[in-house]
Amino acid sequence: MSEARATGWEWTDDRGAVAVAARPPRRVLAYVRAGAALLDLGVTPVAVYGSGHDGALLDPAKAGGLAAAGVPYAGAGRDLDEERLRELRVELVVDVTYDGKSPYALDEALAGRLGVPLVALAVGDELTLPAILDRFADLAATLGAPRTAAGPAPHGTGGLPAAEAALRTAAAGSGARVLALSGAGPDQVHLARPRAWPELVRLAALGVRLLDPGPGPGTSWLTTDWRRAAELGPGLVLFDHRAHAVPPRTLPGVLPPDVRLVPWSPELPPSPAACARFFGALAEALGRDPEGRF
Repeated sequence: MSEARATGWEWTDDRGAVAVAARPPRRVLAYVRAGAALLDLGVTPVAVYGSGHDGALLDPAKAGGLAAAGVPYAGAGRDLDEERLRELRVELVVDVTYDGKSPYALDEALAGRLGVPLVALAVGDELTLPAILDRFADLAATLGAPRTAAGPAPHGTGGLPAAEAALRTAAAGSGARVLALSGAGPDQVHLARPRAWPELVRLAALGVRLLDPGPGPGTSWLTTDWRRAAELGPGLVLFDHRAHAVPPRTLPGVLPPDVRLVPWSPELPPSPAACARFFGALAEALGRDPEGRF
């Protein structure tokens, strides 16, 4: 539930917490993934911050168009300079939540000390990707963005519906088996469980043949070795290209040489424009070889 009134602003986030303000907030501090989505949707944050995975520099894999828009990066969420944030005159903090209970990247007490509301939007597997996109669009609309804002479309036209249509067509014509993973080093890799990731669930619904790593510990990832990844027989690998992950191309021999690599961020900004770019890139890769041989 959200409202933007002449007399005030109210938003119920995905933890069930109600944020209120005297007027719709205009100076938004956001976790980088959320900030990139808001930017696509027409709301430019005054600054963004990272997570425990991040350091002193903005991670391009999460950032979308933030750097090009000149949005400053304030650092990792647990190490933010409170005085700097006060200087930014923040009116609202926007984070994400994976468990529906806590913000992911920021200590909620910090927002309390700043005297501003904090909202956390769910990005875990309890929601479908379309539902996640709708929640971010709804929040952006209460902050003054056009409800239909979707940012630049991939290849110039069409937006997310066109990208999904292209992906459905490419997947139908390709025999490629697709594995999503995050490299941890030469001896270890995290293999994604497709049902744990809303964007991967959406890919499967569009016909992409995603590989499940099989039984073992871990709800989102199966941590194993590269031999297991190769034994699954992927024709295409979606590899985690966040700054803390290790790309397969830097580890010669861990995958067969004919496996095609496509970058994937497990923290894809939840906006139609970001999803369209990712889906369009995958459609293009699948369409290059209708037999999936790569």
